[in-house]
Amino acid sequence: MEDTSESSSASSDGTESLYRSTRSASEERIGPGTRAGRIGRSLAAYASGAPFVAAVAAVETLIAIVLLGVPLSPAPVVVALVAFAVYTIDHVADADADTRSTPTRAILAYRYGDQLMVAAALAYGIAVALSVLGGPFALVITLLPGVFWVLYASDWLPTLGGVTAEAAGEPPLGGREDGFRYRLPRVKDVLVLNSLLVAFGWAVAVTVIPVAFASGNGGSIATVGTGGTAGVASGAVAGGAPLVAVVFGYFLLRSFVDTELPNVRDVEADATVGVATLPVVYGVVSTRRALYAVDVATAALVTAAAVTGLVA
Repeated sequence: MEDTSESSSASSDGTESLYRSTRSASEERIGPGTRAGRIGRSLAAYASGAPFVAAVAAVETLIAIVLLGVPLSPAPVVVALVAFAVYTIDHVADADADTRSTPTRAILAYRYGDQLMVAAALAYGIAVALSVLGGPFALVITLLPGVFWVLYASDWLPTLGGVTAEAAGEPPLGGREDGFRYRLPRVKDVLVLNSLLVAFGWAVAVTVIPVAFASGNGGSIATVGTGGTAGVASGAVAGGAPLVAVVFGYFLLRSFVDTELPNVRDVEADATVGVATLPVVYGVVSTRRALYAVDVATAALVTAAAVTGLVA
């Protein structure tokens, strides 16, 4: 779902861009128009970003709840708030990288970066507060997407590579020249690994948080598929854990495809700035075939689960 192009500013956290006093290149490309039209485009661009992702996250969590057979809980709200927070932070941090693919969204990040970061912090804070209702396990799982984002988008890997290179007195293995020094790329800029980490984070949030709420209310993973409440905990079935694995695998595969699809759309912009994505490296046709193969694997997983009786 996310663009993987690298920020063109000196800093990858997007801070400098928030305080520019001149019009950005993305603003100039949007062109003239009525004030109402510009506001409408801005609102549409904002709604199609983090708010849309949050809505999708809530719906997918509801689907997971139905598939798992656990009772309805605050999990959809928690996952939606976490998704909104993580994607808002990512859009602000990488606003420079979005100027080619989503210029209107980049403008919003430039102009309202501080406000968006406050909204993201509040959303994640509310999500954490709600997760306490599900017990310690739900709290820990709710914090994981934030950890995944740090691993995904921050400069921890380039920094580690720089420290390693300095200690060894040579460039880190696989590094690339960046001015007068060598840097390892962020995980967000690593081909395939970036999409896998995003998909894994989605699958964890959508699948495990509902299970965590069910466990916190007296159930356990073994009760999944039997209702998951304290009243039926004694009637737990051994098929619970495999069902969780199937649902997790389904959302993992689907999220990987959903994460790679925007790279097909942004292939020209990514190629222009030298970002390596599947469509840029292997071509759009080959990428589509690979994603079709993932879809086939997803269908096979669902079919196998239905045949074995794990899902009705």
